[in-house]
Parts: sequence; C-alpha cells; structure tokens
Amino acid sequence: MAKMKHFLFSFIIAFSALSTVRSDPSDHRYKDGDLVPLYANKVGPFHNPSETYRYFDLPFCLPGDLKEKKEALGEVLNGDRLVSAPYKLEFQRDKESVAVCKKTLKKEDVAKFRAAVRKDYYFQMYYDDLPIWGFIGKVDKEGKDPSDYRYYLYKHIHFDIFYNKDRVIEINVRTDPNALVDVTEDNEVDVEFMYTVKWKETNTPFDKRMDKYSQSSSLPHHLEIHWFSIINSCVTVLLLTGFLATILMRVLKNDFVKYAHDEESAEDQEETGWKYIHGDVFRFPKFKSVFAAALGSGTQLFTLTVFIFILALVGVFYPYNRGALFTALVVIYALTSGIAGYTATSFYCQLEGTNWVRNLLLTGCLFCGPLFLTFCFLNTVAIAYNATAALPFGTIVVIVLIWTLVTSPLLVLGGIAGKNSKAEFQAPCRTTKYPREIPPLPWYRGTIPQMAMAGFLPFSAIYIELYYIFASVWGHRIYTIYSILFIVFIILLIVTAFITVALTYFQLAAEDHEWWWRSFLCGGSTGLFIYAYCLYYYYARSDMSGFMQTSFFFGYMACICYGFFLMLGTVGFRAALLFVRHIYRSIKCE
Repeated sequence: MAKMKHFLFSFIIAFSALSTVRSDPSDHRYKDGDLVPLYANKVGPFHNPSETYRYFDLPFCLPGDLKEKKEALGEVLNGDRLVSAPYKLEFQRDKESVAVCKKTLKKEDVAKFRAAVRKDYYFQMYYDDLPIWGFIGKVDKEGKDPSDYRYYLYKHIHFDIFYNKDRVIEINVRTDPNALVDVTEDNEVDVEFMYTVKWKETNTPFDKRMDKYSQSSSLPHHLEIHWFSIINSCVTVLLLTGFLATILMRVLKNDFVKYAHDEESAEDQEETGWKYIHGDVFRFPKFKSVFAAALGSGTQLFTLTVFIFILALVGVFYPYNRGALFTALVVIYALTSGIAGYTATSFYCQLEGTNWVRNLLLTGCLFCGPLFLTFCFLNTVAIAYNATAALPFGTIVVIVLIWTLVTSPLLVLGGIAGKNSKAEFQAPCRTTKYPREIPPLPWYRGTIPQMAMAGFLPFSAIYIELYYIFASVWGHRIYTIYSILFIVFIILLIVTAFITVALTYFQLAAEDHEWWWRSFLCGGSTGLFIYAYCLYYYYARSDMSGFMQTSFFFGYMACICYGFFLMLGTVGFRAALLFVRHIYRSIKCE
C-alpha cells in the first residue's frame, strides 16, 4: 500500500509539472526585437466569472494570422481559449500610438459593444504566460435616469512592460481615458484601434515574477483575518471538544463503574442505557449496499482532498498556473477509484452482502452519476450561450476515455481485491436474532434535528475561510494561503469526528441502536450547511446574475457540497465505529 501511494504521488507530481502552461519559447528568454507571444483569452461580465466568451466574439480587430494555441486538458476545463492577439509586442521595442486597424463598426457591432460595456465586460490576455486584464469600456452615469447613460468603448491600450536582462518580468495594461468611442446610439461608427508599448528595466528576478499575484492574499490585514479565523475556530473547538470530552469521560466512567457493580451485585437486575442494547448495536444497517458505496466514495474523495492539499503545499498551484488544479482533480480522481472499489466491496462483504458486483456499480455511479448529469445540463446551457465554459467534443471524448480506461478498471480491480480480502466485521458483542424495539424518543432526538446540531459546529469553524474560497472560485480574488486552509481542514475533520461521537453516545444512551446511518448523516450534514451558505453568498456577497452564471454556481456547488457530504459522512461514521467498538469492548457482553 505504501509503495502504491508513493507511485501515485510521483505520478501526480510529474503530471502536474507537465500540465504547467509554457509559451512557445519554452525557456522564456528573448533577444532584442524577438516577438514575445501575446494571446487573447476571453471576455465576459466582470461579476459573472463563469460566463466568458471568446475574445473575438466581440468585433475587435483580427490579426493577420489568427492561430489557436494548443491547450492542456485543465486549461480547456478552466474555460481558456487562447488565440493570437492583434498586438505585436517585440522584446524591448517601444511603440507610440501604433494603429492596429481602422474599422467601420456596423449597427450590430455597435449594439454588441454597447451590451458588453453595459455588463462591465473585461478582457483577459496572456503575455509570456503573465496574465493581463482590462475593461473594454466605461459607462458615463451623469444622467440619473438609465436611459440617459452614455456608453463608451476604449480604443487605445497602453502596455507597460518590465524586463530583467533577457526575460519579461511584469506587464501592466491601462486604457487611455481620453481615447473613447461613443457606442450609445445604433449608428455606424468609424474607429481606429491603437496601442502604445513602453519597456522599463527592473531588478526583480525571473523566479519572483509571479509573486505579485499571490501577494494580494498575503497582505497583513488579510492574514490577520485568516489567523483570527483559525484562532476563533481553535478556541471554539477546544472549548466545545473539552466540554464534550469531560462529559463523555465522566459519564462513561460512571457507566463502566455502574455496569461492573451491577454484574457483581444483582445478576437479575434489568439493564438500562447503552449496555441494554449490546445485542442490537452491531446489527447491520438497512440498505447496506448503498451504505458501503457511500463509504467507498467518501474514502476516495477524502484521499483526493489529501493529495490536492499535498500538491498545493509543495507549490504546484501557484497563481495562474492555468488548469493545473483541474488537471490534478481529474487525474487523481481517476487514479484513486481503486480505493473506492476496495473500501466499498470489502465493507459490503463484511456486512455479509452477496451481490458485490451491483455494489461496485453503485459505488462507481454514486458520485460520478450526479456529477455527470449536472455537467450535461450545464454544458448544454454553456453551448446555448456560446460560452467558453462549453467543453469541445474532443475534450469530452478525452474525459470519457479516462473514465473508461483508467477509472473503471481501477474500480473493478479494487472491488476484486476487496472481495478477496476475506475480512470479517469486528464486533465485540454477539447480535441477537430479533431486534429490540426502540423506545419513543422526543422530537429533538430525530434524524433531522440531530443533523442540524451536528453540522452547525463544524460549519462555524470554517465559515470565515469559506468566504475567501468562494471569492476565489466564484470571483477574481486570488487564494494562495494553502497552509492556513489545511489547518482549517484538519480542524473541520476533528470537530466532525468529535461531534458525531458525542451524538452517537447520546443516541445509544437513549437505547436507540440504529446509529449506522445516523452517524453518517450527522457527519455529512456540514455539506448541507455549506450549500445553505451558497444561497447567502449569492444574494448577499456577490453581484452574480443571469441564468447561466446562476445555474453554474448552484449546479457545481451542489456537486461540491454532495462530495463534502460523502467525505465528512465517512469521517463521522469511522469515528463513531471506533468509539462504539471501544465502549462495548470495555464491558462484558453475554
């Protein structure tokens, strides 16, 4: 197993290194006058990060030789569609107000630009792998009534480029506020697009050129908020876990003393509390195939998350390493499917299940099925919008091949290994033939109230960090403080495990022996809280709008939260199982 993990890690590191995007000149070294590659990527509404379109969907000047850049899988998944830009930026060659082209904008072209300016469209380009952005125009809101607003298109772009010897270090873009084209009316307009280039020398070394993009998330006031979040979470966790631990240890100690005393003094005395149900507590749950499949999928997603954190902490996901995260997610998910197959099938066989093939199919579809259906719907929406988020047919074929040739075979191999493991379920107590009746319980001991109690505490430990993650994934903020995120993740796991154990004890003490599904649901309930936070973030903290952006946000967040539900549910159940085995091993069970 250790060798397998080492192999997987080595493969992922190698693959992620390969997925790093490079310019055509692979060493990023240029001579005076060399043409440095400039690619136009996409345009889109600033507040709708998923709704992006090809740069030349707007009627900009086309270059003489329009070439599409070959892109890696992760870049395509990220919605990047790089094409050669119309601007020629030779190394160390200044230019002053050079015309790109003269163009007569037809009425429909003017309408396109006006709609884009109204929606705050921005453009994104890459110059020697350095990202640059700018707005395509501005709205003059001097008139109070929206019908009086004036819409202007920028026609002159200034490139300020910094170099160190033979390397490009930094590039900034600004638009000339005085060079404007009025696109308010539906009239034909003659426009001359121009650009200016200024080169300046800098002492910043080449290997530090990406630092400026990550510094925004490491500013002192941001770091203070992150550390405050962690300290707040730690204090909450320590207080609550300490409180629960004290209660549990004291109660359990009293229980053990009481049960030991009962055995010595009165053999015929009726048992009460959690010992009373020792003949039922290890009775296998209903829907054991679904339960085992959920554990297998949850274990796989947990392994995936750990691997992603390892790659993040070693620096693979530096800012604007386009598509590296998506590539890593696809590859690691494919490679870890054997873990899902082994975990699900071995546990299913421990629960005395017979139809392990059906269980394996269920494991393969439990997470991928909803994800695939969501993707089909959202990809159809993106195609209808003609957005770059719509995956090309070739990319879909590649993903299907990965699933067919890597994911499925590894899932089957893991399932066969799990079936042949011949492990038996370790139960300290024998299970009786007939189950005891569960006594009537108050409403707050029901599944849904318990899930609400279980999910709130772990969510309260992560909610401050959630804002920064959402602002990065569904906005333009850069997130690079992976070490803090990893600490928050560890806190999340500890709190989830502890709260599930505590609720499982209270459930058993109330003589309710159906704890298997309850512990899984309570552990995973944090995923539902995260989805509820999505609603809050969408309406209160973001300016997202439109059917496409809304469907992408709620569709993909539903899949992510479902993944969290499976992963944390697995953590909760494993913690509860360890606890239940421990306490029943500590007493004598006939």
